[in-house]
Amino acid sequence: MHQYTAKQELPISIDEAWVFLSDPKNLKRITPDYMGFDILSGAERKMFPGQIIQYRLTPVLGIPVRWVTEITHVEEGAYFVDEQRFGPYSLWHHKHFIYPTKNGVMMEDVVDYKIPFGLLGKLAHFLFVKYKVKQIFDYRERALHEIFKPSK
Repeated sequence: MHQYTAKQELPISIDEAWVFLSDPKNLKRITPDYMGFDILSGAERKMFPGQIIQYRLTPVLGIPVRWVTEITHVEEGAYFVDEQRFGPYSLWHHKHFIYPTKNGVMMEDVVDYKIPFGLLGKLAHFLFVKYKVKQIFDYRERALHEIFKPSK
């Protein structure tokens, strides 16, 4: 099992953060283009527990991968959880938290994940998967900063 945590403070309100983060269509805006990320279904409605969202992405060597997640928990304005139901990981459990700070909001992502394929998966994690996960969240941080940068 592996865990990745990312935190980012943004100069926006809880409501602004929630409206953006709880709309599944915005995930494409904060995912690197090279991932070839497309939502296939399930993003037509506001987020709710039990929602199934299907994606297609090309994370490695342009090889297409289908990913199906379920939104398992939603506490409006505070957090939501998505879990992989089908995809590249043995386990993917992603908690998204939002809480107020004196300058806006803190967004915190906590991802618990497991790579399949035993020793080969462990090697893949060591060689590139953990860096890819970090790279995706680093991109997300830059994209959110750009989207929500303070106006002058």
